[in-house]
Amino acid sequence: MQAMNPPMRDWSGRSVWLIGASSGIGLATAHALHAAGARVVVSARQSDLLAQFVLSHPNAHAFTLDVTDAPATREVALQVQALQGLDVVVFCAGYYKAVRATHYSLPEMLRHQAVNYTGALHMLDAVLPSLLQQGHGHISLISSVAGYRGLPQSLAYGPTKAALTHLAEALYMDLACQGLGVSVIHPGFVATPLTAQNTFKMPAMISPEQAAQAMLQGWAQGLFEIHFPKRFTRWLKMLRLLPYRWYFAIVHRATGM
Repeated sequence: MQAMNPPMRDWSGRSVWLIGASSGIGLATAHALHAAGARVVVSARQSDLLAQFVLSHPNAHAFTLDVTDAPATREVALQVQALQGLDVVVFCAGYYKAVRATHYSLPEMLRHQAVNYTGALHMLDAVLPSLLQQGHGHISLISSVAGYRGLPQSLAYGPTKAALTHLAEALYMDLACQGLGVSVIHPGFVATPLTAQNTFKMPAMISPEQAAQAMLQGWAQGLFEIHFPKRFTRWLKMLRLLPYRWYFAIVHRATGM
């Protein structure tokens, strides 16, 4: 498989900023990168959880951040770069509540957009100028297979993840020729505080630690899209190719919704 990005195999001394790393995939990835020798900076809203990470990971740093705050995101980005430079930024921040059109909530729709998509735009505004100036670096966005096609209960969440995937695709086309890597992560069901809300059966569930290892493997291969677990995501990729009549019927039969 031909690499689309410069492969990242040696993390020793590499500066990584993970945004949304107080729990779930973000936290597990921060653990894995620190163990691999990276200089890890974690950000999230929950300062107490960030403090716990720093206490148990020597030389790691933390900055409390709400990604819906654009000025704060720029300020933290400046602090990260002043502290240790910046080689890789991983946008892990995410918000999820099940929403259906029969119980439409504009505040919930806008909250998803503010965190999952606009938050990523705030991050880009904060880091792109310096990454372009230095001529190297990598941006990774954690999207979701929920962004592949419309799904029940994903009226608010799914469109923001689809937008994040589209954003990553456009970023890659603009930035690859500038020496910057871009990757998009499409997890299936991962045991996190977000998926713990679900009341339906979640097939092929994996742990955050397994998700983190899949991400490191994908970065080592220089992939643009990293999706896992493949025994589940490959089926969803096939469903994307079906005509709407067939797709809607299959999803309805599988979910009962």
